[in-house]
Amino acid sequence: MRAAVLPLALVLAILASLMIGQLPVGPMALLHGALTGDGTGALVLKVIRGPRVMTAVGAGAALGLSGALFQTLFRNPLAAPDIMGFTSGSGLAIVVAVAAGLTLPVPLVAAAGGLVAAVLVALLAWRPGHSTPPLTLVLVGLGIGFATSALSSFALTSLPLNEAAEAQRWLTGSLNARAWDHAAQVWLALAMLAVLALSQLRPLEALELDSDLATGLGIRADRARWAIAAIAVLLAAAAVAVAGPVPFVALMAAPVGIRLARARDLKGRLMSGAMAGALILTLADLAAQAALPGVALPVGVATGLFGAPYLLWRLSREMKKGGL
Repeated sequence: MRAAVLPLALVLAILASLMIGQLPVGPMALLHGALTGDGTGALVLKVIRGPRVMTAVGAGAALGLSGALFQTLFRNPLAAPDIMGFTSGSGLAIVVAVAAGLTLPVPLVAAAGGLVAAVLVALLAWRPGHSTPPLTLVLVGLGIGFATSALSSFALTSLPLNEAAEAQRWLTGSLNARAWDHAAQVWLALAMLAVLALSQLRPLEALELDSDLATGLGIRADRARWAIAAIAVLLAAAAVAVAGPVPFVALMAAPVGIRLARARDLKGRLMSGAMAGALILTLADLAAQAALPGVALPVGVATGLFGAPYLLWRLSREMKKGGL
């Protein structure tokens, strides 16, 4: 019964997001539009809210799965692509490309930015002859995140006023003016990367227990760790490419999903993280749209309001446990 909580909540959130807005529609109108392709329901599904909602679900699932992979790999609930600076690295790469007038594919630019940020974190946290504590990676990632955010703000100064305002809105995390192309883009990336993530279940299970145990089982620990981290970074970059560097979704998704679904095995925890990420981003976007009538707030504002208290609570809990 508990396993059905997350899927049911996600379906209800999707329906609510499709029905609520400046042009409200009922469930029967949506059903009629889906079956016939005519009427207000069809307009909402095809143009007004359908692409936005499906982009939110796909981007949220990508962020949630990315956060679940990082938190499992580093055995630290603070290890997430947004906290460690990888999403802001992707955002910086896109802003720089736009400011430089480059016409490169956005997903590739986002992936490159996220991977460069990950390599910088690894290099700055690396200590020759010693293993790097997960907390060190998190703290170095925080520094990289602040630096890339500052550089993104500086890069905005080279853009015309209107473009800079829109870019700033996107850097907050935005799902405005999403089309089916954006939804298809993030879902395609999510499908491919999820398959790769599932192919790493065995080494991830071993690494979660102990690196020496993983080596004893014939797993090349360093290679597996880099492969899993790269998959997680690319998942976050896929979400950033369509929704901007939305904060706190990846951080919150896995703990929330695991608690709701009471998932025990690794595969169940990863799936719960992905579904919870989709649920959080969908509900956050609905809240952002409904908060102020006539004003479409960036979804990152809502996730920031939800996520900041969670981060403070998590930090206080880790300090009490002696993890910080």
